[in-house]
Amino acid sequence: MRNILAAAAFAALPFAVPAALAQDTDSTATTTSVAETAPDGTRAFGIEPYVGILGGYERFDEQANAGIPLPANGKAYDGGLVQGVAGINVPLGPVFVGAEGNVVKGFKGDIDWEYGAAGRFGLRAGESGMIYGKVGYQWVNFAALGDNSRDFHAMTYGAGVEVGPKDIGLGGITGNSGLRLRMEINTFGDAKSFRPMAGVIAHF
Repeated sequence: MRNILAAAAFAALPFAVPAALAQDTDSTATTTSVAETAPDGTRAFGIEPYVGILGGYERFDEQANAGIPLPANGKAYDGGLVQGVAGINVPLGPVFVGAEGNVVKGFKGDIDWEYGAAGRFGLRAGESGMIYGKVGYQWVNFAALGDNSRDFHAMTYGAGVEVGPKDIGLGGITGNSGLRLRMEINTFGDAKSFRPMAGVIAHF
């Protein structure tokens, strides 16, 4: 009887070994896949370029700020804005760093153009979310000061969040959440402007 069991076990060996190896390989591949991706399916480490468009509003305080002349009518400079952004994120597991450039066009108000660049840093949250702060430098030109007015410039600071479709109950629309909704608030100079913005970011 023992000889029969031994022979059966020996005969099954060529089939058992490949199966065990296949299971081990699948387990390793799954572990590697989980380790190398973020919750939204993008890479946990690497470079993530993106572009986006936002809309919003900015109001400057009625005080001296970065050399900007005080309004002659005593009313604060303000106006609607449309902003284009382009940048890169560098995911580092649960956190990220990055850099971003922006160009802004004003409408129905005192602001003509803005442009600048900033660094970003923050946490990756949920399926495809981000919570971040940003620091940079911004230039502003005012339509209210005439066609030949100079650009005024100063440091800019901000904070914001980005959320993907999965985070707001719309999973499945864009696969790996290639689109994110962004909401942020920025200030210019010595915290003497208020600029809330919101829009859509497409990452690659």
